Amino acid sequence: MSPERLVYFFGNGEADGDRGMRDLLGGKGANLAEMTQMRIPVPPGFTISTRVCTHYVQHDGAYPPELTGQVEEALRRMEELVGRRFGDPERPLLVSVRSGAAVSMPGMMDTVLNLGLSDVTAESLARESANEHFAFDAYRRLLQMYGDVVMGVPHDRFERALELTKLNAAVHSDAELGGDRLRALVETYKGLIRDAARRPFPQDPHEQLWGAIGAVFQSWGNRRAVRYRRLHGIPDGLGTAVNVQAMVFGNLGDDSATGVAFTRDPATGERALYGEYLVNAQGEDVVAGIRTPHPIRSQGDGSSLAERMPAAYDELARVCETLERHYRDIQDMEFTVERGRLWTLQTRTGKRTAAAAVRAAVEMVAEGLIDEATAVGRIDPGQLETLLHPSIDEGDRFEVLATGLAASPGAASGKVVLSADEAEELGLAGEQVILVRQETSPEDIHGMAAAQAILTARGGTTSHAAVVARGMGKPCVAGCKEIEVLPDGSGFRVGVVTVAKGEWITLDGSTGRVILGRVATRPAQLKGEFRTLLEWCDRFRRLRVRANADTPHDARQAIEFGAEGIGLCRTEHMFFDENRILQVRRMIFATSESAREDALESLLPLQRGDFEGIFRAMDGRPVTIRLLDPPLHEFLPRETDDLSPVAAGLGMSATALRAAIARLAEANPMLGHRGCRLGITYPEITQMQSRAMAEAACDVIGSGGKVALEIMVPLVGVARELELQAAVIRETVDAVLAERGVALPYAIGTMIELPRACVTADEIAKEAQFFSFGTNDLTQTTFGISRDDSGKFLHIYLEQGIYEADPFAVLDTKGVGALIRLAVERGRAARPDLKVGICGEHGGDPSSVAFCHREGLDYVSCSPFRVPVARLAAAQAALADSSAEARRVLEDRLAAR
Repeated sequence: MSPERLVYFFGNGEADGDRGMRDLLGGKGANLAEMTQMRIPVPPGFTISTRVCTHYVQHDGAYPPELTGQVEEALRRMEELVGRRFGDPERPLLVSVRSGAAVSMPGMMDTVLNLGLSDVTAESLARESANEHFAFDAYRRLLQMYGDVVMGVPHDRFERALELTKLNAAVHSDAELGGDRLRALVETYKGLIRDAARRPFPQDPHEQLWGAIGAVFQSWGNRRAVRYRRLHGIPDGLGTAVNVQAMVFGNLGDDSATGVAFTRDPATGERALYGEYLVNAQGEDVVAGIRTPHPIRSQGDGSSLAERMPAAYDELARVCETLERHYRDIQDMEFTVERGRLWTLQTRTGKRTAAAAVRAAVEMVAEGLIDEATAVGRIDPGQLETLLHPSIDEGDRFEVLATGLAASPGAASGKVVLSADEAEELGLAGEQVILVRQETSPEDIHGMAAAQAILTARGGTTSHAAVVARGMGKPCVAGCKEIEVLPDGSGFRVGVVTVAKGEWITLDGSTGRVILGRVATRPAQLKGEFRTLLEWCDRFRRLRVRANADTPHDARQAIEFGAEGIGLCRTEHMFFDENRILQVRRMIFATSESAREDALESLLPLQRGDFEGIFRAMDGRPVTIRLLDPPLHEFLPRETDDLSPVAAGLGMSATALRAAIARLAEANPMLGHRGCRLGITYPEITQMQSRAMAEAACDVIGSGGKVALEIMVPLVGVARELELQAAVIRETVDAVLAERGVALPYAIGTMIELPRACVTADEIAKEAQFFSFGTNDLTQTTFGISRDDSGKFLHIYLEQGIYEADPFAVLDTKGVGALIRLAVERGRAARPDLKVGICGEHGGDPSSVAFCHREGLDYVSCSPFRVPVARLAAAQAALADSSAEARRVLEDRLAAR
């Protein structure tokens, strides 16, 4: 039996592999093989398969016995094609060594160039090329790369030595160093390696090669690579390949160059060759920033590749066109021009902005390169959200002060304020402010509404600050542990830096960055391609998409982004207005039922007006309104606040108010007197809210409008709770409809957010016409952790792989998902027409949307700015489980909606 193939050769138009072998050859190796077969000019080489990496890891660094012979045979074939011999003292073959996993993955071993050079072969290269600078510049690069990534010598030691050499030579660039200076630098580098690694740089090219190969496989298990795999769900068993390729040189003089090219502009998606290059340069010089590169396309100033090397540019343009049409996607290429001849070193799918991804996908459909389903499947849903918010202008210079959790996307600048009242006051005066808090509460809602953005020291991506900010479309950085909010309210501190109240900062809610000062931002641009793509999404998806919206403004914003209804209207958010909270507090402190009813009576017209505005904005689309949910203490001031003004408004002493607040305090309020428990304890609250909904609906219908009302009872864990609340709702609503003579079909359902409700869903469904899973609280109660306090340990759990992802950001399908699945099965068994959706923050997370599609839910609901993300994710989920034939049937069926 022949030995297993471990090495795959490519060169001279023939290759042992192709692009379909990514798992075996890695992305880089598979594409090199594919390009070779396409007759693209690729330097010959070979790829050591990922199976060797797996063997290496499992056998403590040992290689399969047949590997050595296969590597030697591949080297021999390279030598024949290039006309040089590896290690030959006169005409040496030099190679590069690169890692290449199936999935592009930062953290792996960096490239090693010019491998095969030694004291002897460097002299030979200098004589052969008649260019001493080229030969010893190549040698010092090998020493620097190999010493760093293979022998573990810190990179900065080489950099310091290079900078000192340039300083002594009074030059700005290493390209200006003379041969004698480079010879001396080579000796310095060898000394650095010998001192730091306790062994000399190997002069034997074969020893160099096997050292680099081993370093690639070792890098698969380094901390950076492992952490990246954890964050992105990449299996550890995938392994990396090693690519060994004959060197071509872009640093042989003014007729040589190296560069990077994209087949389309990665920032805008424009169909035009895009990229940069450097004359007389090698390797990473273009992206390293040590010299200012020039554009590839003509700029009219004579600096472009098109103008300086027109033949190479024409060949590059032809190669780019060929590769894009072959791969049917934007390609990112590395290339070298060696004495006028173009060589392509690699190609891969080009990373691009969301705007570029959308434009390119839509235009490629028009060009006939891809179909609409492929275009929809190609867009990253998580990236799409960046199109809906302003973004940092990365071309501007700025200083990042701290980094927290990217809780709500977008970027904004403003003056630091430390209280919600001050934020509101300055905001109404036209000032731009950023509200900085230890954490926010519902009482801060007026300040959050007035602020440009919100920064908190505590909390996670589903904390109060994050949820409210996303709903408002405001940037938010939460859980920024580096900041210390000063107790006197004068500002906040990060290390030795103090940012005073009134100073400007900028928040980037898309990355979690906190930046000193004002930074330029770029506005969101929703162009025609964006709307076209979302129209295609709507043709493919089965899952409906609603929005969480609490105001008419939010409702209109949701419709603009394509929401098909409101899945969650949180009525408590309507109570925090300065003109209303006093009446809420009077209701809380009422000592009799009649006093409580009087306070609620004053809130009735206000709440009715809110509902009427939302109904009119939604124009007959379904609106799910949740009864009052949070514990009453959230409507009260803190005991440590100045209580005198509040006490005066309530007609009581500050001492009595403080005592009342203490009496209402709960040890664990999120599991205490809240949700349906409030409505059962104080049915007059449910009566007031039900009446407000019914009267608002009658007013809208009476003026020719349409209403689709769904009333949701929160925190139900026992069927009897829903039965009692539903009776109050029906009695109240039906009485209003009878008084007004209006016909209004309405539904009563519940928010499923307790494990007991999932287990007894069959009993609850006998009373509920719909279920809406409140996945925020269902995750809290399933895991037994607080979303606001989990930031203290969650990062450790993620680093150690205890949790695969933040369960408040990505739905835990094994635990929480299993409960949802159980509730859906049992609920629909008891009531086959039961409508089921989710309204937690997971409603806008792409992987969670895919889960909801698979489990047969009817809709997801998320913040308005995440509606387009959910539409895309729902379409991708539908396409993912459809065969080509089924996809066509699905298109036809959905087109008939």
